[in-house]
Amino acid sequence: MGSYVVRRILLMLPTLFGIMLINFMIVQAAPGGPVEQMIYRLQHANIVQSGASLEAGDAQQKVRGVPPDIIARINTMYGFDKPAYERFWIMIENYVVFDFGNSFYRDTSVIELIKEKLPVSISLGLWSTLLIYFISIPLGIRKAIYHGSKFDIVSSAVISVLYAIPGFLLGIILIVLFAGGSYWDWFPLRGLTSNYFDQLSWADKVLDYLWHLVLPLLAYTISGFATLTMLTKNSFLDEINKQYVVTAQAKGLNKKQVLYRHVFRNAMLIIIAGFPAAFIGIFFAGSLLVEVIFSLDGLGLLSFEAVTTRDYPVFFATLYMFTLLGLVIKLLSDLVYVWVDPRIDFQSREH
Repeated sequence: MGSYVVRRILLMLPTLFGIMLINFMIVQAAPGGPVEQMIYRLQHANIVQSGASLEAGDAQQKVRGVPPDIIARINTMYGFDKPAYERFWIMIENYVVFDFGNSFYRDTSVIELIKEKLPVSISLGLWSTLLIYFISIPLGIRKAIYHGSKFDIVSSAVISVLYAIPGFLLGIILIVLFAGGSYWDWFPLRGLTSNYFDQLSWADKVLDYLWHLVLPLLAYTISGFATLTMLTKNSFLDEINKQYVVTAQAKGLNKKQVLYRHVFRNAMLIIIAGFPAAFIGIFFAGSLLVEVIFSLDGLGLLSFEAVTTRDYPVFFATLYMFTLLGLVIKLLSDLVYVWVDPRIDFQSREH
């Protein structure tokens, strides 16, 4: 198993390199980079200033462009005075030691920005993942055991309705109903803590933090909750109908013993296999709309703003970290595979 882990780690390097290279090439080909944006702002500022004393046509004629020496300074400021391949290698060399540089438009380093936004994403991602798994797995197992019953039919109908509601739409509904929109003002609308958070006792700080999390977590977990519940049910239902279950029952084991000694281990494999994608999706990708609706300044919003403003250091740094984290979690899920079912041997399958 040790050699398998080493090979997987070595395979991460070209995978990470390839993802960064492809995205770098796409970004370089996209118009409207930081240099172009800075030139546009300078041109617009000059035109506005000239418009006070000149007709619009004369102002446009006077300001035809930014002087070449200014453009050269802008290119140097953003690092575009070097060819693309050289900029890419410099970026990779720095990223290997987690040196992500400074944001183009914010007067701070990328690392400080990520540290500033990380608590929001951790709060949403961690608690929503725990809620989804702790509710969905027991519910899915119960639905599989009582397949076809009234409980199964009613719960499936409720889950289908919940799955059809987008998280951002549910968030708006929750704000309207419970955050002072049109009905009750029970929950706060902004942030993860109150303005007077520092003045609270330890116990009150915990309650205040959880109080702010209620509505975002409801909006955040609804679709993942529905998906994992049905996945768990189908996985357990498939295992329950297999021959080894009948054999175990024939040997005198009761249903609970068969379920948790045999079925559980096999049925959980597919759920474990989907954990990395689910975790990354919940932790990062799914946070943008919820963060915007509830005014939560996290990594999702930071990444989106970096793309729209062409803040390349922030964009590539978050891409690098998300990709690296995803590869590491995928490896960890394989190790959990072996822990759950020792019969699985990834090393032998490679031969």
